[in-house]
This record gives sequence, structure tokens and C-alpha cells, in this order.
Amino acid sequence: MPDFLSFISEILWGSVMIYLLLGCGIWFTWRTGYIQFRYIRQFSKSLKRSLAPREGGLTSFQVLCISLAARVGSGNLAGVALAITIGGPGAVFWMWVAAIIGMASSFAECSLAQLYKERDAKGQFRGGPAWYMSRGLGMRWMGVLFSLFLLVAYGLIFNTVQANSTAHALKYAFNVPGEVTGVVMAFVALLVIMRGLKGAARLSQWLVPCMALLWVVACLLITLWHIVELPSIVNLIIRSAFGWQEAAAGAAGYTVSQAITSGFQRSMFSNEAGMGSTPNAAAAAASFPPHPAAQGIVQMIGVLIDTVVICSASAMVVLLAGHGTKTTSYDGIQLIQHAMSVLVGEWGASFVAIVMILFAFTSVVANYIYAENNLIFLRWDKPWAIWLLRIATLSMVVLGSLLSLPVVWQMADVIMALMAITNLTAILLLSPVVRIIALDYLRQRKLGVTPVFDPDYYPEIAQQLAPESWDQPPRQ
Repeated sequence: MPDFLSFISEILWGSVMIYLLLGCGIWFTWRTGYIQFRYIRQFSKSLKRSLAPREGGLTSFQVLCISLAARVGSGNLAGVALAITIGGPGAVFWMWVAAIIGMASSFAECSLAQLYKERDAKGQFRGGPAWYMSRGLGMRWMGVLFSLFLLVAYGLIFNTVQANSTAHALKYAFNVPGEVTGVVMAFVALLVIMRGLKGAARLSQWLVPCMALLWVVACLLITLWHIVELPSIVNLIIRSAFGWQEAAAGAAGYTVSQAITSGFQRSMFSNEAGMGSTPNAAAAAASFPPHPAAQGIVQMIGVLIDTVVICSASAMVVLLAGHGTKTTSYDGIQLIQHAMSVLVGEWGASFVAIVMILFAFTSVVANYIYAENNLIFLRWDKPWAIWLLRIATLSMVVLGSLLSLPVVWQMADVIMALMAITNLTAILLLSPVVRIIALDYLRQRKLGVTPVFDPDYYPEIAQQLAPESWDQPPRQ
């Protein structure tokens, strides 16, 4: 089984996914007028506006925190360490590249999710890739296929990754049995997910910023303590990214390929740009300004925070501890725990374990919210189906704490690629709509008015939208 999964993963990531991710990111960077670069100075204003509650949905900040809860997990710790051990220090550079380019893809998918959102039976906004595939492309079958992929990924497989890394971290630091970690983690997650979308949002808006800040500040202090080594670390990352370290040995091409593949894999698992997961949260927001692009810009911030800030912090710890040599081992979380222990002493492993608990727990909760959202699209949101999903999700948390790590990561890579291929195909087909959204937003910003999306200006789009999803509020 591991050999088969590895073979499939190599086919998907060795050819299809790298070109698709790069091509899609570059395409939307151009089609949206380089929006991730033009609006980087507006990110603080966008965050400030996202705090105010709006009628009919969650605040943009709550939605950002839910998406960060799903993003910030084992990928930011174990995933970064794995990227470095398999692809070398150069994988960190390609993680940055994937994130910066992926911001445009994230803008596209999250703006589309906002555009094609609709209200559920309780009046809460719902949406995501399945909705824009159905409404925007008129391909409900494609939405059904994507929803099934997402249910397998976020309802099952990705939770095994989170539980697996947490169990290994607690075993390494405190010698806690894996089955105990799995059972306790599943029980606490159940208490939260039973409170629904709004309950998860309230938890995320407080817990996610605190846990991310805790990790980043700790890593920053360690980096500053070893500031004299920082130039050599950055030089190592750049040289390794382009194979300059290995050129003399005649293995540069293969090394660069490994670095790019590993960097893009772990970047996508961490920031989820283009995968189609984040739009499930983005659609739930009643964003301000009342324009689909506003939520796309807020979600670009999530990609930046996740990869360029949090993943970079983890990479600095690993590289400063001298773990920049590639290996074929799959002990990512123990590697970063050992690195932290080397830098700060024995308590470092325990600190990483505590951070991993927070990261993984919030990810499991957010993963379930994404999966339940797609039950609604499939019209399976009956009590028995919801409880079946809950039982399956929590069972995989327990199982994940007992599985071997290579199998878990390989399953995650395969299902992640299938989701991304389906979603990227859809947003590329909808790229004319993405361009309209971006240019409409930029035009109104240039005029100095608060952007408001008016479907009446775009009759072809208006007829695809859910009734009352874009009722016009007064301009402010």
C-alpha cells in the first residue's frame, strides 16, 4: 500500500500538480492585475474592516480565523520539517514562491465562493467550490465530485495527519500513549463541533491568533538569539533552492526537482491555496465592503500568515539547529522537537508538543466544519448523516494516532492533489468572472468609493446567483 500511494503521489506531484499550481497562480496574478502585490499595503485596513459584525453571516475576521485554524496545523510544524528533510533547505524557498503565487489563486477561489454563496435553512450563508461549479459553470456533477473528494479529505484523511503528528509529539515529549492522545483529542473536538459553525467561529477568533502568535514569537526570539547565523541560513536556502550547493556533484537537476516538489506539496498542505477548502469558510462571511473581492483579499492574508510567517518561523528553528541535511526519514514532528531542544534545552520538545496540540485541535474542528458544509451541498444534511460524519471524523482522529506516518502523509498528498485538480480546473474556467470581480473592485477603489457589488451591471452573472444573496446595502 505505501509503495502504491507513493507511486500515485509521484505521478500527480511530479508532473501535473507543479505545472497546474504554477500556471494557475501566474494566470490569476495577471488576470487580476497583480492584486496580491497591489493590495499588500491594504492588508491592515482589510483586517480592521473585517472585525465588524454584519447581518446574515460571520464576520470576515471569524472566517479568516476558521480558515487559519484549518491551515495552521501539522503542516506548519511536521510538514515544514518533512519538506526540509526530503527536499533540502531549498524547499523553504519554493514554499515561499508557492505561497506568493498561490495568493492569486486563493483570491480567485474565495471571491467566487462569496459571489455564488446562498443561505441555508437557518439563514446562514453557505458556499464553496461545489456551489460555484454548480451555479457558475452549470456543472452540478462536478460539484458533487468535488464534495466527495473534500469529505474524504477533510472528514477523514487530513484528521489522521493532525492526530498522528500530535500523538508522536506527545509520545516524544511526555511518553503519552498514542491511543490516549487520539481518544482525548476526539472527545474534546466533539464538544466543539456539536456547537456548529458559529460555535467553531467564536472559538477560532480567540484561540487561533493566540496560538499562532505564541509560536511565531518563540521562534522569532530564538532567531534573534542566533542572529549572527541568519545570513548563512538564508544563503543556504537560496543556494539549495537552485542546486548551487550540489552542482559540483552533478546532481543539481535532481536536487532542484526534489526541492520544488517538496516545497509545493508542503506549501499547499499548509496554506491550502487553490485546493478548494478555504472557500468553504470564505462563503460564510457577510463581508464589508459588500463585494466578493473583499473576502478574496482577506483570505490572501491567511496564505501570507500561514506560509511566509508561521512556516518560515518553523524552518528557521530546524535550520538553526543544523538539521538542513536531506534524509529519507519521516519523523517531521520529532525532528522539530529535537531542533527546539538543541536550541533552548530539554523543555523545547515539551513546548512544541503543546503548540502541536493547539494547532492540530483547531485544524480537526475546522476540517469537520468544511466537511459538514459539503453535506449541505449534497443535500445529505439530515441528523443521521451529520452524526455519521462526526463518528467517522472522530474515529479517524483515533486511528490516526496509531497509523504509521509515511502512509498518512502519502494518503494526504494523493487526495489533496485530486481536490486541487478539480478546483483549479473550475476556477480557470471561471477566470472571466474572476477578472470582472477584480476589476470592478479596483475600479471603485480608484474612484475613492466603498466598493459595492451590483449584479445588475452584469446580467449574465446575476442570473446565476442565489436569490437575495446580493441585496444592495446603502453605500457608506
